[in-house]
Amino acid sequence: MTKAELIEQLQKGAGKELSKKELTALLDEVFVSIAKSVKKDKRFAYPGFGTFSLRKRAARVGRNPRTGVEIKIAASRTIAFKPAPNLKSSL
Repeated sequence: MTKAELIEQLQKGAGKELSKKELTALLDEVFVSIAKSVKKDKRFAYPGFGTFSLRKRAARVGRNPRTGVEIKIAASRTIAFKPAPNLKSSL
Protein backbone atom coordinates (compact mmCIF):
# COMPACT_ATOMS: atom_id res chain seq x y z
CA MET A 1 0.00 0.00 0.00
CA THR A 2 1.30 3.44 -0.88
CA LYS A 3 0.92 6.64 1.10
CA ALA A 4 -1.70 7.89 -1.37
CA GLU A 5 -3.70 4.65 -1.03
CA LEU A 6 -3.53 4.88 2.76
CA ILE A 7 -4.81 8.46 2.68
CA GLU A 8 -7.70 7.40 0.44
CA GLN A 9 -8.59 4.57 2.86
CA LEU A 10 -8.50 7.01 5.77
CA GLN A 11 -10.69 9.45 3.89
CA LYS A 12 -13.28 6.74 3.22
CA GLY A 13 -13.23 5.53 6.82
CA ALA A 14 -13.24 8.94 8.51
CA GLY A 15 -16.46 9.74 10.32
CA LYS A 16 -16.35 13.37 9.29
CA GLU A 17 -15.19 14.87 6.06
CA LEU A 18 -11.46 15.59 6.05
CA SER A 19 -9.60 16.76 2.99
CA LYS A 20 -6.69 14.78 1.59
CA LYS A 21 -4.44 17.70 2.49
CA GLU A 22 -5.54 17.57 6.14
CA LEU A 23 -5.17 13.79 6.27
CA THR A 24 -1.70 13.99 4.71
CA ALA A 25 -0.59 16.52 7.34
CA LEU A 26 -2.07 14.35 10.11
CA LEU A 27 -0.43 11.17 8.83
CA ASP A 28 2.94 12.90 8.45
CA GLU A 29 2.72 14.17 12.02
CA VAL A 30 1.87 10.68 13.30
CA PHE A 31 4.99 9.21 11.72
CA VAL A 32 7.17 12.09 12.91
CA SER A 33 5.88 11.50 16.46
CA ILE A 34 6.60 7.76 16.21
CA ALA A 35 10.13 8.47 14.99
CA LYS A 36 10.76 10.95 17.83
CA SER A 37 9.46 8.45 20.38
CA VAL A 38 11.70 5.67 19.09
CA LYS A 39 14.69 8.01 19.10
CA LYS A 40 14.02 9.37 22.60
CA ASP A 41 12.52 6.41 24.48
CA LYS A 42 14.03 3.64 22.33
CA ARG A 43 10.58 2.18 21.67
CA PHE A 44 7.01 2.93 20.60
CA ALA A 45 4.18 0.52 21.31
CA TYR A 46 0.70 0.62 19.80
CA PRO A 47 -1.58 -1.94 21.50
CA GLY A 48 -3.06 -4.47 19.10
CA PHE A 49 -0.62 -3.51 16.34
CA GLY A 50 2.93 -3.92 17.60
CA THR A 51 6.11 -2.34 18.94
CA PHE A 52 8.81 -0.38 17.16
CA SER A 53 12.14 -0.52 18.99
CA LEU A 54 15.66 0.78 18.48
CA ARG A 55 18.26 -1.92 17.94
CA LYS A 56 22.02 -1.75 17.70
CA ARG A 57 23.96 -3.69 15.11
CA ALA A 58 27.51 -4.59 16.00
CA ALA A 59 30.42 -3.89 13.68
CA ARG A 60 31.22 -6.88 11.53
CA VAL A 61 33.22 -8.09 8.59
CA GLY A 62 31.35 -8.52 5.33
CA ARG A 63 32.36 -9.67 1.90
CA ASN A 64 31.94 -8.00 -1.48
CA PRO A 65 29.99 -10.64 -3.42
CA ARG A 66 31.46 -9.58 -6.75
CA THR A 67 35.16 -9.57 -5.81
CA GLY A 68 35.22 -11.63 -2.62
CA VAL A 69 37.21 -8.91 -0.82
CA GLU A 70 36.48 -8.55 2.89
CA ILE A 71 35.12 -5.20 4.01
CA LYS A 72 34.47 -3.72 7.45
CA ILE A 73 30.86 -2.83 8.15
CA ALA A 74 30.54 -0.20 10.86
CA ALA A 75 28.23 -0.51 13.85
CA SER A 76 24.84 1.09 13.30
CA ARG A 77 21.40 1.58 14.78
CA THR A 78 18.17 0.44 13.17
CA ILE A 79 14.47 0.18 13.93
CA ALA A 80 12.86 -3.22 14.49
CA PHE A 81 9.15 -4.04 14.49
CA LYS A 82 7.55 -6.80 16.54
CA PRO A 83 3.87 -7.39 15.72
CA ALA A 84 1.32 -7.81 18.50
CA PRO A 85 0.12 -11.38 19.02
CA ASN A 86 -3.35 -10.58 17.62
CA LEU A 87 -1.89 -9.08 14.45
CA LYS A 88 0.58 -11.93 14.03
CA SER A 89 -2.07 -14.61 14.39
CA SER A 90 -4.33 -12.90 11.84
CA LEU A 91 -1.69 -13.09 9.08
